[in-house]
Amino acid sequence: MASREVNAYDFDNTIFRGDSTARFLAFLLRKRPALTRYVFVWAAAAAKYALRLTDKTRMKQKIYSVFARVDDMDALVAEFWRKNAARVKSFYLEGRRPDDIVISASPEFLLRDICAELGVGLLIASRVDPQTGGYDGDNCHGEEKVRRLYEAAPDAAIGEFYSDSRSDEPMARIARRAFLVKGDRITDWK
Repeated sequence: MASREVNAYDFDNTIFRGDSTARFLAFLLRKRPALTRYVFVWAAAAAKYALRLTDKTRMKQKIYSVFARVDDMDALVAEFWRKNAARVKSFYLEGRRPDDIVISASPEFLLRDICAELGVGLLIASRVDPQTGGYDGDNCHGEEKVRRLYEAAPDAAIGEFYSDSRSDEPMARIARRAFLVKGDRITDWK
């Protein structure tokens, strides 16, 4: 099968100004103040991760467990994007193509609507249940991004890859060209 060359982008701090998941969690706390009692659970999960007592997927799953206390998640996600869609960076808006791939560690349900609005060809992200916060598989990060890419698009060849983080080195290695994005500055990966 012949491969097709496409461009791939990380989402948070790459084509979106900031971390969409962190911003969504803060938004959720503003909309549902009763959920602030879970901040201590989040801090404990982050501390366990920092001490290497748990992995990133389990830490995030513990943080996302608060989703079970939210009964109108779809409406909240839609409202979040009405307020945050303008944070998508102009370099992406000006250069996007209909066959672009967005590959992110953020929850798929959180990015689905904005990626559809942007005309993204394929979204690959962490499979998180919006009702429970439970993961289906691993956090889409590092080598997992490459594995998930080849699972979803086995014929894709990455022409250009953009990310803000060196943790995306596995994706940069498989791209013909890779770029680091820091704010509005884009440089060769090197």
